[in-house]
Amino acid sequence: MEAALLAALAEGAGGDGGRRAVERLARAVGLDAGASVRDIAEVAQDPARREAVREWGETVADLLAADPRGLAGAVARAMERSAPGSGTSWYDGDHTDFRGGVFLREVIGVQVVVQQGGAAVPEAMAGLPPRPGGFTGREQETEDLLRALDPAGTQPAATLVAAVSGLGGIGKTALAVETAHLARERGWFPGGVLFIDLHGYDREPVTADRALQALLRALGTLPEYIPTTTDERAALYRSTLATRAHECGPVLVLADNASSSDQVRPLLPGDSRHHVLVTSRDRLPQLGARLVSLDQLSPKEAYELLDRALRIADPYDSRVADDPDTAERLAGLCGHLPLALQIAAALLAEDPGKPVTELVAELAESRDRLDHLDDGERSVRAAFELSYRRLPPESARLLRLLALAPGSEVSDEVVAALVGAEKPPVRALKTLARAHLVERGSERGWWRLHDLVRVFGTGVVAGDAGLREEGETARERVLEFYLRWADAADDRLRWLPGNAEPKRFGDRGQALAWLDGERAGLVAAVGWGREERFAGTVVRLAECLGKYLEWRRYFDDWIAVAEVAREAAQLTGDRLDEAIAWGNLGIALLDAGRTGEAIDVLVRARDLYQAVGDRHREGRAWNNLGTVLLDAGRVGEAIDVLIRARDLLQAVGDRYHEASAWDHLGVALRAADRKGEAIDAHSRARDLFHAVGDRYREGRAWHNLGNALWVVGREEGAIEAYGKDLEICREFEDWYGEGQTLHNLALAHGAAGRLAEAHAAYLQSADAFTRANAPTEAAQARTRAAALDTPTP
Repeated sequence: MEAALLAALAEGAGGDGGRRAVERLARAVGLDAGASVRDIAEVAQDPARREAVREWGETVADLLAADPRGLAGAVARAMERSAPGSGTSWYDGDHTDFRGGVFLREVIGVQVVVQQGGAAVPEAMAGLPPRPGGFTGREQETEDLLRALDPAGTQPAATLVAAVSGLGGIGKTALAVETAHLARERGWFPGGVLFIDLHGYDREPVTADRALQALLRALGTLPEYIPTTTDERAALYRSTLATRAHECGPVLVLADNASSSDQVRPLLPGDSRHHVLVTSRDRLPQLGARLVSLDQLSPKEAYELLDRALRIADPYDSRVADDPDTAERLAGLCGHLPLALQIAAALLAEDPGKPVTELVAELAESRDRLDHLDDGERSVRAAFELSYRRLPPESARLLRLLALAPGSEVSDEVVAALVGAEKPPVRALKTLARAHLVERGSERGWWRLHDLVRVFGTGVVAGDAGLREEGETARERVLEFYLRWADAADDRLRWLPGNAEPKRFGDRGQALAWLDGERAGLVAAVGWGREERFAGTVVRLAECLGKYLEWRRYFDDWIAVAEVAREAAQLTGDRLDEAIAWGNLGIALLDAGRTGEAIDVLVRARDLYQAVGDRHREGRAWNNLGTVLLDAGRVGEAIDVLIRARDLLQAVGDRYHEASAWDHLGVALRAADRKGEAIDAHSRARDLFHAVGDRYREGRAWHNLGNALWVVGREEGAIEAYGKDLEICREFEDWYGEGQTLHNLALAHGAAGRLAEAHAAYLQSADAFTRANAPTEAAQARTRAAALDTPTP
């Protein structure tokens, strides 16, 4: 018996319970309750007292295991004061484990059994840690693990091993422990449960020979009978387990925190009745195990974890339930990561008066969220650091650069640009994926980081001048890659027959597909334009995105891109670029329905074009300004401005934009009830667009001509014009334009008394609007169809 332990308990390091435990042991070995520690320790060595000491050891184990960071830490410090080395041998501030009758580092929560001869030997068959407080969710993963562990199941032999993998802090150990408790409750492992922490990501992981030594001692093997070599220990371990299976029944071995298959393989039993449950930050396919990967919690599960964790500390703490929206935001800022959520709950629990909104504000406003996700004992940054420092240099560099990448997902091509290579670094990506530091994205060839891993990576970069320069250079490469490809895609979207055909994309569909895939990254990369180093490239990139964002009706993105482009142009001091950015912003605001703002912005663009002497673009600015004035209901002003635009564009020989001015002028004339002039203007626009080879704009002119004809009662002419436009919209896959045209075609059919045709056109219009992501317009079209009495033929 360790006298240092008894002295620590007698001094009060274990609280009143510890003092009473010393008195109980004195009485159990036949001494007075006030006997000295030295006397108690000496008498306890008597083999005749073995059973009494064993029962006492179980009581002390329960006492200290109930609060390993509090009572156990205090006992360890008291032991150190009286006998240096006696406390640190079993307590490291994280785990409390029995060794030599006290605690063993590798096995958590075991019973103390004093064997004949006085040597204390740990037996871990009841050594499973307590159920994790606040455990929630993971129903499917728990079911998968239980199915693999079920001795009556039909799983193949390979699933005698189940491996849970995931990012640090994702809740692997909690899931494994919860599952082990469920399996034990079902009576599947009457032989007991062995729990061993392999410390796989510590600076000194538990080696196979040390792990086997710990497990053998946990199984009751006396130290003098444990072989010296790893192979001999493994053989004895398998033999001991086989004997235990025969005498007591199957055993579950829970190997926590493994970093490699080599660390686990020697621990696999030879008897197929036993099962092994492994947790690791790395996928371990080499074990032939049932692999269960953990992702972040769902928003609902994250909310439940926060609420449950707070109520464990105080059953009446309803701060999460009282403000579910803010709690949901808190969960999002924690990346729905269980460790981060538990820390957030602990921070709230230690300050009962702190509103959830205050913690949310701290996290949202912090330059580094991980600084706040630390409760003094647990740290998200520390969890990630363990994985990061094990990475090979190439993979560590890739993780840092991926943290700087724009958008929530990155393609293989962007990864290649980040690292400055022709192809993505496949080996480094696989290494990060096995470590769950990067995950496969929404489709093959795309990758994403957990939100908090990204924060960790940017923090690593920010803390080192050399890494910051490495990151800036990588971002420049990404911008240059995006500019080359976006410019080529824009060329394809703007291409007209008769001009040199763009080479990079074979058709519009290919260009749109690339832009669709990279949109989030492109928009995010434009945001870098607020930094002077990237401003010039961002201005050019933004100009390449306007046509696409307008086509796809991503008006919020277009506004954001144009605003950054304007700021970037101001940083570079290029007034023409600034004028272009103002002009693009004005059009985006107009399309988004923000008419008043659009007028002010387009006036600013026109004035800047005049100041730099660019008459071509000045004419276009007048044209756009006329359009927004018309949208604002200022019809007379719009007509004057559009006539000025038309005349200026004619003067500079810009037939394409002259056609646009004619088309807009036709709409304004129709609004002024000058119907005949409107028809002439739209006809002129149609012919000019046809002459310059812009088939898409020709279709829009046909559409506007149909509107003008319908207003004067020429329904058949309007139906013919709409038919021409409909053909072109479908050719270009312009679903929103198709929806508009079909809607107007339905009106024309209705006016002509063809209600069945009108009904069908309304329904087709709704389908087109749905494809264009315009649910409001789709609902309106369905309502109009329902209002018609005639059913679809």
